[in-house]
Amino acid sequence: MTLPKHAVHRLYEYRKAISSRPFTARGKNVIRCQSCLLAEKLCTCSYRMHNKSHLAFMLIMYDDEVLKPSNSGRLIADIVPDTHAFIWSRNEPNRKMLEIINDPRYQAYVIFPSEYAVEGQAVVERIEPTMIAPGKTPLLILLDGSWREAIKMFRKSEYLHGLPLFSFSPETTASYALRKGARDFQLGTAEVAALALAAAGEPKSAEVLQAWFALFVESSLHGRSRNNREQSALQQRRQDYMEACQRASDNGG
Repeated sequence: MTLPKHAVHRLYEYRKAISSRPFTARGKNVIRCQSCLLAEKLCTCSYRMHNKSHLAFMLIMYDDEVLKPSNSGRLIADIVPDTHAFIWSRNEPNRKMLEIINDPRYQAYVIFPSEYAVEGQAVVERIEPTMIAPGKTPLLILLDGSWREAIKMFRKSEYLHGLPLFSFSPETTASYALRKGARDFQLGTAEVAALALAAAGEPKSAEVLQAWFALFVESSLHGRSRNNREQSALQQRRQDYMEACQRASDNGG
């Protein structure tokens, strides 16, 4: 069964429609699936499954980030049904985005390093059930762009400064082989989300997202390679993902 389009799919279609010229990037001549943006022959859409989660995410994306085939933010929306996505604007924040952040059904946190907290801004390293007000869902906000862009988005978005920061120091280094950051600990957006899921008490959901991310990376590398990469690695990533989904299902999400 094909799952319906999610927030990042819709944002991609909107951003593509308003572009004055075609977006060009490495691999621009590859014929791509317009949902997962992988090469059509490596499309993973048939493997996509929603995972039960008690969390929500919001992606605030830097301008054309949503158009990049290497963007891993869309993987979060693939896995977590309650995911929202918006393009960042310095001068005119999206009204719907602000409504969601302030929606009484949510309790919002900004995932960002504690060193950037403004004066008086609260910082938490874990999200425990006792920290969430009754009837509210934790809304985890991610700034999706390069490291420099993310810093700019945070500093120029005063509406984020009144929210607590959800900050953690991952012990593992980035495994994101597509677009490595300038800082050793800079992770792909989906990797950060997986760490957040684990720190918010959903290790099985984190495992599913990590496995989905690994399949995405391996499929992307296959699409870029001019030589025949070992198919066994791709098959293993698919198997790992399916097994992670099964474990999550067995444990109720």
